[in-house]
Amino acid sequence: MRKTRRAALLLLAAIAGPALAGPARFSDFRYDGRAQEQVTPGPDDYRNPILSGYYPDPSITRVGETYYLVNSSFAHYPGLPVFRSTDMVHWRQIGNAIDRPDQFDFNGLRSSRGMFAPDISFHDGLFYLVGTCVDCGGNFVLTAKDAAGPWSKPHWLPFEGIDPSIYWEGDRAFIVNNRAPAEPPRYEGHRAIWVQEFDWHTLKMSGESRQIVNGGVDISQKPSWIEGPHLLKREGFYYLIAAEGGTGDQHSEVVFRARDLRGPFTPYAGNPILSQRNLDPARPHPVTSAGHAKLVQTQAGDWWATFLATRPYGPDLYNIGRETFLLPVAWRDGWPHILDAGKAIPYAAKRPALSMRDADAPPTSGDFAYRDRFDGPSLSMDWIGLRTPKAPLYRLEPGGLVLDGAAALGDLSGAPAFIGRRQQHHVATISTDLSYRPAAEDDRAGLAAVQSDRSFLFFGVTQKDGKPQIAMMVREDSDRDRLVAAAPIDPTKPIRLTIALDGGTARFAYGVDGREAVLASDVDIRFLSTHQAGGFVGTVIGPYAWAARVTRPISN
Repeated sequence: MRKTRRAALLLLAAIAGPALAGPARFSDFRYDGRAQEQVTPGPDDYRNPILSGYYPDPSITRVGETYYLVNSSFAHYPGLPVFRSTDMVHWRQIGNAIDRPDQFDFNGLRSSRGMFAPDISFHDGLFYLVGTCVDCGGNFVLTAKDAAGPWSKPHWLPFEGIDPSIYWEGDRAFIVNNRAPAEPPRYEGHRAIWVQEFDWHTLKMSGESRQIVNGGVDISQKPSWIEGPHLLKREGFYYLIAAEGGTGDQHSEVVFRARDLRGPFTPYAGNPILSQRNLDPARPHPVTSAGHAKLVQTQAGDWWATFLATRPYGPDLYNIGRETFLLPVAWRDGWPHILDAGKAIPYAAKRPALSMRDADAPPTSGDFAYRDRFDGPSLSMDWIGLRTPKAPLYRLEPGGLVLDGAAALGDLSGAPAFIGRRQQHHVATISTDLSYRPAAEDDRAGLAAVQSDRSFLFFGVTQKDGKPQIAMMVREDSDRDRLVAAAPIDPTKPIRLTIALDGGTARFAYGVDGREAVLASDVDIRFLSTHQAGGFVGTVIGPYAWAARVTRPISN
């Protein structure tokens, strides 16, 4: 009888499903970051990078006296952050071009798929944004009357490849992008640049597509991954600038020119016009992997380039991703020069000759701190999650962010209950207050630092062997958690979680009733670097909760 009753209870539990953890409530989120390179710009200088942290593949355009910039966002949501500036130095995020679940579906995608290299432009009262949704639809165009949004649903474009960019000439438009070459590939990374007319009235391609660059500057040298192309016209020449060498430390920017839009294009003998690959990698505080540039002309007639680069803390080790930099462009003998060979990208340089600026723009470079008390009607637009949510993942209460749990980190089928902000400094302290009581084994809530779906860490409250614990766990290019440290805890009391980052190491501390204890220190977190984790993104840190799905066996 007792055995039969136990089997019945187990069956009822299996039908009812697992006991779920109560909601996790986070409050008072703080971030305090310090640049590892200590630079003091002069009164007429600006500081590089202009957008620190995971803001890669910048595309810039000018409308009157206002500048707009957009970055890649891959499988993060909301995506394609849009910024505005009047001086190209102080930037304010004004929106995300992807901010509705019905625009794109990133579910099933790893963190470094999705939104590649968008390009922003403006024509006849309308903003255009073209890009590639890798493994989720291909090339597309979005439109908006205001760069802050709302942006349209995607209009799909019928060509393969990545990195489309619109060139406007009068009332006509042309798209250049990276595609497969018009011949069998000769080597790994053999790609080509193509151009085709774009009918902006119907948002469709028109006429013949033509290959204008095959391979890169010198195909006999097997140049790899010619990409990120942009066209401009100056003094009777069409200039094509593009990235070459891949997005790692061999990255560079090269330029070609032609008298006709469809070529033939001749490479510049002085290529590359931007690269750091030949500098001593052991130099102090290096900037590396520079490339993927776009040029813009100011209202005063000066030329500038935005581009991506990285700031490693060790040999090709950076956890914060690829960042947005700015340099002036000099024209010599009919060719643009961003940086002469052998010169290091400066951390401070003379600012653009633009008098207007947004004095209230939040800092996006150098040392800065921010605090979120979660007391507004919505989160600020720089909070992001991973993949497209099918239902709300969080709710705001007065002074609190509440997470109920959803897909687990590492589960590609859906969006986890994770909402974070980009790590923008290698030296940073992140903290939050957490109120949470786990209900079942492995339930968890706390802070997560996520580089990819297989490389992340968790620090917070969980349940092991039926007992609540404060725990720090990692996944180092793995599908399984590895417990680094744990300690018993009273879940009825609020707990303050603090992560202190210093390049490739971290310290994890927790506080209860005003008393702080260190759970783990000198933890090796180089697995959060792009070099070890792979991919194209940077670390995102923030609140995370998961309710474990417990399988209860049925027995007699």
